[in-house]
Amino acid sequence: MTFANKYGPWALVAGASDGVGAAFAEGLAERGVNVVLLARRQQVLDRVAAGIESRTSAQTRTLAMDLARPGAAAAIAEATADLEIGFLVYCAGADPNYQPFLANSIAAAEAMVQRNCMVPMQLCHHFAAPMVQRGRGGIVIFGSGAGLAGGPNMVAYGATKAFDMVFAEALWSELHDTGVDVLGLILGKTNTPALRELEYSRGQISAPDEVPPGADSVDDVIAEAFENLANGPTLFVGEMMRAAEQLTSSLTRKQTVELFAQMAVAAMGSD
Repeated sequence: MTFANKYGPWALVAGASDGVGAAFAEGLAERGVNVVLLARRQQVLDRVAAGIESRTSAQTRTLAMDLARPGAAAAIAEATADLEIGFLVYCAGADPNYQPFLANSIAAAEAMVQRNCMVPMQLCHHFAAPMVQRGRGGIVIFGSGAGLAGGPNMVAYGATKAFDMVFAEALWSELHDTGVDVLGLILGKTNTPALRELEYSRGQISAPDEVPPGADSVDDVIAEAFENLANGPTLFVGEMMRAAEQLTSSLTRKQTVELFAQMAVAAMGSD
């Protein structure tokens, strides 16, 4: 069975405007799968779609939407009702704030839970059922090393990413014998526009196009992901992320949280 026959004819990629999401969408298109590109910014989505259509034979559709708004999953389901979605990629939900929990409004934390937990759960429930009926399909949910333990400045974010990891693992345990591949991708530091902007704003890199020290390339992340779609439930991407997972598994929970706190101080450059 070809890649497109197993995972096509259409994929939905949430968080497809740039970085890893856009690269994943392009990788799907290169393998013959048509792509629905979902993110907030219509103009950026249009550019990504035009690039994909100029370089591949795949069709695209764009869907500009804020995933934190109520009813987002239902609106996505309605907008894709005429398509056979054989692959779901959820790559949305970064946290650009990196501030203490009490420094933000509770509404900001609630939006994070909506975007990172509620919507992927709702979309998986909607799209996985017909995948199981067809006996083929794939689901990839992007996680983060922040979900390995609690740490300062990412209280809600880290908790939602822990949810994403366990949710993907549990879904894999139910679906992997049905022909539907489920993979939780746990990313570490990755050279994306969002990371470069954040580190430049902190003065950690000298230019917004400079590669942050220790960051994995998007190309390497995507290559590893496609090589392991059927090797769920969880993939720690990159040597540094795999080393971090091994280290934290050898520590007590308290030691891991203390380590994350030390890492947070180093990241901010102060205590």
